[in-house]
Amino acid sequence: MQNGYATVTWLLLKGRRIGRVTNQEAPMKPSLLIFSAVATVIAAVAASSSVAGRSGAVLPGFRSPSGNIKCYYNPKGLSSRGFTPVLRCSLDHADYGVTLQHRCETGDWHGFTLTPTRKPLIFCPGGASGDHVAYRTLAYGKSWQRGPFTCTSRVTGVTCSNRTGHGLFISRQTYRSW
Repeated sequence: MQNGYATVTWLLLKGRRIGRVTNQEAPMKPSLLIFSAVATVIAAVAASSSVAGRSGAVLPGFRSPSGNIKCYYNPKGLSSRGFTPVLRCSLDHADYGVTLQHRCETGDWHGFTLTPTRKPLIFCPGGASGDHVAYRTLAYGKSWQRGPFTCTSRVTGVTCSNRTGHGLFISRQTYRSW
């Protein structure tokens, strides 16, 4: 061994005695790692269960027939305007995604948030929302209504609006908000 640290480490790992110090942890390390991993998984499941318990039931949502666009309604959603009913729409693939990502001050661009009375906002969460959503396919030409929001699915994209006339159109190629 070249240095004292390496010698001490080698002796400890072999379970040999250095003065009054004996490495008695070495045989327990694999079980300690397994225990730690199991405890981490249990803690993660418990945390997600408590989030689900707090947020209540599974939230209603829809996806376009292509599966690219998904929207859901949260009656107690958090937006930059506080807690309010929100409609969140996201796209798996959007040609303008990189452009909107540059507009996010924090977090990643994930779509749009529509509130009951104002224009849509870009949605840039800093982490997972914890929202649990049940999506159903909304056929082209059909509409979906929850709370103050109505959305219509078309081959060209999805249009959603609130009761005050503000809304958005989203597709893979483009978006508009008013």
